[in-house]
Parts: sequence; C-alpha cells; structure tokens
Amino acid sequence: MSPRPYDMGRRRELVDDTRARILQATRDLLVAEGTVAMNSIARRADVSRATVYYQFGTKLGLLEALCDDLAERGRMQRLAEAFSQPDARVGLRIFVEVIAGFWAVDRDCTRRLRGLAAVDPDVGQVIAARDERRRAGAAVLAARLGVRPEFSSILYTLSSFEVFDSLAADQPITTATATIQALLDASSTPPPTESPD
Repeated sequence: MSPRPYDMGRRRELVDDTRARILQATRDLLVAEGTVAMNSIARRADVSRATVYYQFGTKLGLLEALCDDLAERGRMQRLAEAFSQPDARVGLRIFVEVIAGFWAVDRDCTRRLRGLAAVDPDVGQVIAARDERRRAGAAVLAARLGVRPEFSSILYTLSSFEVFDSLAADQPITTATATIQALLDASSTPPPTESPD
C-alpha cells in the first residue's frame, strides 16, 4: 500500500492562512498597543515565534509584508497608470487619487506605523524606503509637467499621509482628495516665459 499522496494545494492554503493570521495579528497589535514585538505577534496569531520568522524571515520582512498588504488593499498597483499617461496632468490626478486611496485603506494602522517609525529603526527603515519611492514618483511627474523645480517637493508634501490624514479628519475622503488636487493645480502652473526685449 502506497502512502497517501501529498496535497500541495492544501499545504499552500495552510501556509497562506497562517501568513494572513500573522499579518492580521501584527496589524491588530500595532493599532491596539503601538508595538510590533515578535513574541506578542506570535501569541496573538496563535503560532510559535519560529513560525513568524519562517514566514517572514525578519522583523523587517514582516513589516514589509504588512506594508505590501496595505498597498495591495489600497490598489497601489494602479500607480503605474499615472506614469503611463500621455497627458502628465491626467497622470498627476491619478497619482493623487491612488495615493489618497492607499492612505484611506487603513488610517489607524498607517498612523501607528508612521508614528512608530520615529522610535523604532526597523519601522523607520521601511517607512523611509516607501516615502523615498513616493518622492521619486513626484519628481518624475514634476519633470513631465515642465513646472517649477520646487513642484516636486510640493507634490511630495501634499501627497503625504500627514496632509491626507489631517484633511480627511473633518471632511469626506473624496473632498480631502479634491482639496489636495486643487492645491496641486494651483501650484503647478508653468513658470512664466520671458519675453525678448
């Protein structure tokens, strides 16, 4: 009698379920207690600490996976549309919409991550790398628009979580997004051309 065949699909399902439970435990612990302690995450997910490390490698890997999960739920993959638009102004609008949608997906978790970044070097490293990618995207869009050089910094600042979160605190998310867009429109007028004398 041969042994029962190994079911790879079922194994993959169990691994995915464990991974999802660990990510949810990380998110919940972060929001509730403002910590990403590996022992506490393992307890909350009802797995061993070794399982957390097996799934994510390091605390940095876990934090990256949490941010990737937020990005997926926030549909950040749509960002490619912003850079592929022939019309740079349409690209700018898409950039703002996508970033605002990302910030809106789990404001409590994002607020905690960004606050913890100031005191936890691992969290700080993950957030800084993601902010740097947003800064690079802002620079690309500013260059495509042919506007004043400082517009890149303006776009980076106005597309920050802190600005979005502040605006969305007392108005609907769509209104906050429209406010950011209006500020960007006002600051992205091309520089005046010099007339020859």
